[in-house]
Amino acid sequence: MSAPSRQLTIYEINTWVWLSDLSKKSNAPIDLSSVPPAEWDAIAQCGFDVVWLMGVWERSPAGIAIANRNASLMDDFHRALPDFRPADNVGSAYCARRYVVDHHLGGPEGLAIARHELSSRGMRLLLDFVPNHMAPDSPWIVDHPEHFMEKNARDLENDPGSCTRVGEKIFACGRDPYFPAWPDVVQVNAFEPTFRQTATKLLLEVADQCDGLRCDMAMLLLNNIFARTWNERAGEMPATEYWHDVIAAVRQEHPQFLFIAEAYWDLEWELQQQGFDYCYDKRLYDRLEHEEVEGVRLHLSAELG
Repeated sequence: MSAPSRQLTIYEINTWVWLSDLSKKSNAPIDLSSVPPAEWDAIAQCGFDVVWLMGVWERSPAGIAIANRNASLMDDFHRALPDFRPADNVGSAYCARRYVVDHHLGGPEGLAIARHELSSRGMRLLLDFVPNHMAPDSPWIVDHPEHFMEKNARDLENDPGSCTRVGEKIFACGRDPYFPAWPDVVQVNAFEPTFRQTATKLLLEVADQCDGLRCDMAMLLLNNIFARTWNERAGEMPATEYWHDVIAAVRQEHPQFLFIAEAYWDLEWELQQQGFDYCYDKRLYDRLEHEEVEGVRLHLSAELG
């Protein structure tokens, strides 16, 4: 299969919702292994290069429990779905427990079949990677607690919304520097000396299952951003950049692998210099939503650089 053109077109699918809808339509359980060929054909006929199956990784029971205790989220759920029941909350796609395809969606075998169906129609498969945090019940927290940002009892007492207790340890919840912490995830320490080795091994395993990754909040792992967010808690800044290291390692084994960054704060150029093929153009999105047409026109008329 030839590589996509520079004018990459991506079709995003909320995988859990899509398969649920297909199951209702077919009046039979449908997972990634049994999607009717006509559904893949319809996507291919639109001319897309890549299909992004959003949210295939194993959901976190701990994350679901945290969400179900959140009164604000419950209000949102009931507004969206007046007859909401706790069973309707299947968990956040960005609170991944393991990078293994959720059994409800067909497991690794189902994903392999879906990838084959896409490839046979000339399309590539894109999945998610969430580098900044993991679910509180992730096996990583047991196997590699040193990879996470640890806090103490005083931190928990003074700022309980930014900390979570996992077993006997207290960790920082995941966050970006401008918003409150996300209560359902645990923050990695990107400066911990062995973290990149573990992350690289994981990425190589994931890269065997797909053709590219959309990397959530990718700018949070840039050395300067991470240092500014976590200050002395992070430890000594590494001599090299996280994305430069892990992308280079993946491309040694998968030269055509796609890396797409969710990017904010005008850091698209920096992320591309570190190996990303594509980035979100957040400034364009803001202009589309908030500015006059002329601002959008001038943005799109700018030189490529």
